[in-house]
Amino acid sequence: MFLEPHFSGQRSGWLEVICGSMFSGKTEELIRRLKRARIAGQQVEIFKPRMDTRYGEGQVVSHDSNSLLATPITDTRRLLDIPDTTTVVGLDEAQFFEPAVVRHVQELARRGKRVVIAGLDMDFRGEPFGPICQLLAVAEYITKVHAICSHCGNLATHSYRLVQNQETVVLGEKDLYEARCRRCYAMGNILDLK
Repeated sequence: MFLEPHFSGQRSGWLEVICGSMFSGKTEELIRRLKRARIAGQQVEIFKPRMDTRYGEGQVVSHDSNSLLATPITDTRRLLDIPDTTTVVGLDEAQFFEPAVVRHVQELARRGKRVVIAGLDMDFRGEPFGPICQLLAVAEYITKVHAICSHCGNLATHSYRLVQNQETVVLGEKDLYEARCRRCYAMGNILDLK
C-alpha cells in the first residue's frame, strides 16, 4: 500500500509513477491519490493526452467509472505554465506523451511540485511503452499494479491485443484488449481458439 510522503515543508518535489498493464487499476490509484491531496487542502492540476478520448475529452476516468476533471494537452510544455499555487500535478496515460514529458515533470519536481503519473509500462508487444521507462528511472516512488489474467486467474502483467492491428497505439478497452499473465500472454492466439 502506498502512503503519501509528507509534503508540508518539503524543499523539493518528487515524481511518483504508477504503472502496469491494462485493467490493473493505474488510473484508479491516480484518482485516489489526487483526491486525498485535495482532501488535504492541496491545489491539484490534472492532465491527460488530448488523443485519449475514450471517456470524453475533459476527464480522467477509471474502468470502475471513478473520474476527475482533467485538462487534455498535446504538448507537455503546457505543464510548465501551472500556477505557483499548484502543489500536486497528475498525469494519466503518460505512455502517450512525447519524450519531453520526462524533462518537463523533472522541472516541476525541481519547483517543489509533487507529480503523480500513471501509464502503461508495456505496449501490446510486451515492449517498453513511450516515455515510461525514462519516467521510472527518474521517479522517487514507483508503484507497479497488476490486473488478473483473464484466462488463468494469476496476476497479469501484460496487455494482450485481441485484434490483428500492428499499430502501437490503438485506443480501446475490453473489446480490444485483455489482461494476461506472462504465460498466457506468451501462448497468444492459442488461447483465443479455445
